[in-house]
Amino acid sequence: MFTIRRMPRGAVVPAIMAVALAGLGAGTASAADWPTLKEGAYLYSGTTGTGTVTEVDLGSLGTCHTLSGPARSVQIANGSASLELHSGAGCTGAAWRSGSLAQTDLPWVALSYRVVTA
Repeated sequence: MFTIRRMPRGAVVPAIMAVALAGLGAGTASAADWPTLKEGAYLYSGTTGTGTVTEVDLGSLGTCHTLSGPARSVQIANGSASLELHSGAGCTGAAWRSGSLAQTDLPWVALSYRVVTA
């Protein structure tokens, strides 16, 4: 036979908060692998912000830039610009846009990019 044990009403909210915070802590563990988020845009040759870093000139709006090596992840913190990353040199091939606040691995290796308005 099972006995139902009720939790005091005042203990329910702290218990729910503890579970929610534990879940948030687990979710942010992967973000700790990334470099500290800072103003600007950065492309990385490795995943999760590792490898060689290429700093993007966010003032070169609309200009296509071919990278010296492939980019596998991006980090951007800017209120007005985002990146359009391309799988081919000369801004050819498949395109992916970052948004103005992003920290993510790319869906494919990027060989070129263009700064666009967010």
